[in-house]
Amino acid sequence: MYIGKVIGTVISTKKESCLNSKKLLLVIKLNDNFEESGEPFVAVDVANAGPGDKVFIVTSREACLALPEPMNIIDSVIVGIVDSME
Repeated sequence: MYIGKVIGTVISTKKESCLNSKKLLLVIKLNDNFEESGEPFVAVDVANAGPGDKVFIVTSREACLALPEPMNIIDSVIVGIVDSME
């Protein structure tokens, strides 16, 4: 699990059935100093986040388990919104 920042939304007219009715957001990972680092990537949003929000992101097998469908193709999921950081 790590912290990222939502930098945009993704619109898709055709997608895999396990992604139907799921919101897709463009996020970028934050480093230890809470600065943007790396390349942006797409994550499924289950926390109702929006652009500018700092979020908790899980990847790999943990991302698959964050959705109700047992077998899916998800690689990254937003599972929470950060209220404050120090």
